[in-house]
Formats: sequence, C-alpha cells, structure tokens
Amino acid sequence: MSPPPGGGGAGTTDPTATPAGEYGATEVAETAYVSRETPTREEDDPPLAMEAMRAVQILNPSGEVTMPRPERTRVMCVANQKGGVGKTTTTVNLAVALALHGNRVLVIDLDPQGNASTGLNVPHHTGVPDVYDCLIDSVPLAEVAQGVEGIPNLWCVPATIDLAGAEIELVSVVARESRLARAIAAYPGHFDYVFIDCPPSLGLLTVNALVAAQEVLIPIQCEYYALEGLNQLINNINLVRQHLNPSLDVSTILLTMYDRRTRLADAVEQDVRNHFGDKVLQAVIPRNVRVSEAPSYGQSVMTYDPGSRGATSYFEAAQEIAERGVKESR
Repeated sequence: MSPPPGGGGAGTTDPTATPAGEYGATEVAETAYVSRETPTREEDDPPLAMEAMRAVQILNPSGEVTMPRPERTRVMCVANQKGGVGKTTTTVNLAVALALHGNRVLVIDLDPQGNASTGLNVPHHTGVPDVYDCLIDSVPLAEVAQGVEGIPNLWCVPATIDLAGAEIELVSVVARESRLARAIAAYPGHFDYVFIDCPPSLGLLTVNALVAAQEVLIPIQCEYYALEGLNQLINNINLVRQHLNPSLDVSTILLTMYDRRTRLADAVEQDVRNHFGDKVLQAVIPRNVRVSEAPSYGQSVMTYDPGSRGATSYFEAAQEIAERGVKESR
C-alpha cells in the first residue's frame, strides 16, 4: 500500500523537509535577536508631545531659560588628533546651545577644512577675512569675526583654505605658539565662552589653540581606536602645560557616537570613566542621524531638529559644562 498523499509512513522522514518545531524556534530566535539589537520606533523617537517640549526648551524662543554665565571668559580648546570623533560637531552644538540660553559665545575655526564655519553657515570661501589673517598678519579678531545668522549671541571666526599653509608659515614667525592667545586677549568685547575647533593633528595650529586656552575639551568616540591615541594627546597637553601654558587643564571629556546596541560602547565608556573620573560628562552623545544631517543644511542639530535625541544630548552636555564652570569659580 502506498503512503498517504503529502506524508511518509510512520517511520519515514523527508530529508528536504524542515521540522515545524525547528523552523519555529529558529524564526523566534532570529526575531528576538533583531528586536534586541535594533531599537523599536517608540524607543528611538520620543512621543510627539515630549519632542515638542524638548524643542521649546532647546530653542528657548522667549529667552527666559538661561544657563549660568561664568564670572570670567572660559576659553575651551576642543582637541583630539584622531579625526572623525566629533570635534567640530561638538564645538558647533555646544556653542549654539550656550548662545541660545543667554551666553555670549565666540567660535574660532582653526581647522583648514572649515567645517565649523560650514556648520554655522558662515561664509569661508577664498578672499573672506579669516583666522589665517589673525595668525600670520596680526589682523584683530574683531575685524574677522562674523555674527551667526539667527543666533544673536554667537560669533564665528571662519577658516578658509589659506589656513592650510599656516603651519609652514608660522615656523618663521616670532612667538609663533602664542599668536592666537594674543589675538584673543586683544579682543575688545567680552565673551562668556570661546571655543577653538582644532584640526585633527598635533601641529602648530593645535599648539596655538592649547596655548590660548585655559581648558581642553576632548571628545572621545566610543570605539577602541579612539582610545589608542589618547595617551599621545595627554602627553602633548602636559608638554604645553610645562613649557608654554601652566594654567592649561583637561577639564572636560565628552563621549560621542555612543551606540547603545553594542557592548563595546559600554566597555569604552567604563574605561574612560574609570580613568578620567569626574572630568567625564554624565551626558553622552548617541549616534543620531539628525546630528549628521544638520551640517548639510548649514545648521547645528540644535536648530535643525531641536526635539531629536542628538539635540537633547548636546543641550544636556552644554548645561553640565555651564554648571560645572560656575561651581569651580566659587
């Protein structure tokens, strides 16, 4: 007798068939894996009402919400010789967040790529007076600084491609390491914060920034390679402190590009916090597509999408920096 259609005999197995139990288990396992690694829509995007509240808090249209203002100007150099760790993004967004909340802020773009100028929508094509003129020709910063459109308390000293040759030209200039420090000291107006966006190198431009600054802010990407060059950066900062700027201090560490789905990000965060202690901000900047999109519109993420996770994180970081500065000055 032939077996019934669609099935084998009692002890017969079809080698090409997948047992229903196994298939179901595999499918469930895969589903669980995906859902664990990929955040759901609700997790990634806060509810609309919450997002709107955050946007109003960050944009501060009434001007009622203010961040504490320091008693003296805080000159902060944003440095890390590794590229792509978020130096420029951090500089631009912290500056905008502080300026939107009652602080007078100056951003000095010291990177020949001019990305900070792009992010603040400040003209920086060839022929525009820029930081190169200040360093090489001693043009006053006040003649070079441009107001940032739409943000009353924010100014930017742009960088053009001319700055690419400044490293070589500075070699023969008298007091080459302190040119930027003198330019900032001679500025007639008062700023609460001066942020200096450094190039991804440890050359003369970065040395100028370290000599001009009182504080160093180091953005650290939450990946292993980001930790490798950190010792060299700290060594260079110590050399500058010993020989050129005794008051220089690594005051702030900011963790950037944090991916909550990976164990590596957690491991890097723990290593950094164990090593640097209280210098590490509690606020952590996540990987967020809005942060990456904003510069293509000539904006910071604070104005491009103020309700996004990226904007909220930078707002919290700026608030923490402002509050720490007031505590330390007491």
